[in-house]
Amino acid sequence: MAAAATSCGPRAGAPGCVVAAAGKDSVTSFQRRGPRASGPDGGCRRLASIAGTRPSVRNGQLLVSTGLPALDQLLGGGLAVGTLLLIEEDKYNIYSPLLFKYFLAEGIINGHTLLVASAKEDPAEILQELPAPLLNDNCKKEVDEDVCSHKTPESNIKMKIAWRYQLLPKMEVGPISSSIFGHYYDASKRIPQELIEASKWHGFFLPEKISSTLSVESCSLTHGYRSLLHFIQNIICEEGFDGSNPQKKEKNVLRIGIQNLGSPLWGDDICCTENCNNSQSLTKFLYVLRGLLRTSLSACIITVPTHLIQNKAVIARVTNLSDTVVGLESFIGSERETNPLYQEYHGLIHVRQIPRLNNLIGDVSDVKDLAFKLRRKLFTIEK
Repeated sequence: MAAAATSCGPRAGAPGCVVAAAGKDSVTSFQRRGPRASGPDGGCRRLASIAGTRPSVRNGQLLVSTGLPALDQLLGGGLAVGTLLLIEEDKYNIYSPLLFKYFLAEGIINGHTLLVASAKEDPAEILQELPAPLLNDNCKKEVDEDVCSHKTPESNIKMKIAWRYQLLPKMEVGPISSSIFGHYYDASKRIPQELIEASKWHGFFLPEKISSTLSVESCSLTHGYRSLLHFIQNIICEEGFDGSNPQKKEKNVLRIGIQNLGSPLWGDDICCTENCNNSQSLTKFLYVLRGLLRTSLSACIITVPTHLIQNKAVIARVTNLSDTVVGLESFIGSERETNPLYQEYHGLIHVRQIPRLNNLIGDVSDVKDLAFKLRRKLFTIEK
């Protein structure tokens, strides 16, 4: 009270001044002690939020959407910034490219910077094939029509044997008006050209990076992996995603997408023989890449043909070096394709690993029986 009174000047002894100062600085039991919210007179300003991100309710980690809200729900709200999402490709590589494109399309909608790397397709062509977002008011109507058009008479019959499955919570299928995190996309349409031209992206096409004269270095990384790491590191440093060179404009997130990593197109032979010469090349690449992600505002998605890798030890190391691992199992060419129990679905999705960030124990997905289907417009995940 004495300190408050002296701040009033010569009339510090006046009771009115003391009461006013006490009323200004007093804190009730219902008010939080600490600096005030950001304002013109406040000395502390709140951190500006980044478009397309939100904090995790579990550990406070900054999250971005994978472009598939149902997958965000399975991963605990989204993909954490600074982590690596590994997609195990399906046998015929039909459905894994969809998840890859959803991730990139979500970045364009939110204004994030993209880095697309591939040894098979030109990154510019990949961007042209991204699905169109459902942003208008007719979004809910289009989703409902797409769901109803794929219902069969058998699906309306409730099986008495499986009565307990009716009590399970359903996965999020259609858009929710109150949600601004994550968007839905129409797989039958392509993203508008105006959005691609307004976006900022960097492409890495391996055939264009290979030179005729390659210098032999004492490094176990293949030339493709080494060139890609240098390319990613330069983008992170030059554009200030690591904090060394502060971004001039508002803070942004770098979305990295690498397609068909580990395939022979990248110069790796882990898919060709069990005892390959470069068995450590892919694991060392992931180790260095994850170090770059941890120290920057970036998130990465990688598709790997794990079904072609013959050495199971390599698969185990690749899984351990990834933060999140999601596997796709297609019914094409398998016995389940003709099984009546799976006639409404196109494959199974396996959440094999969830990142362990700021936790003493690791998170484990509580859902094991997940199937996916590709409708005319939507890619959905259901229990």
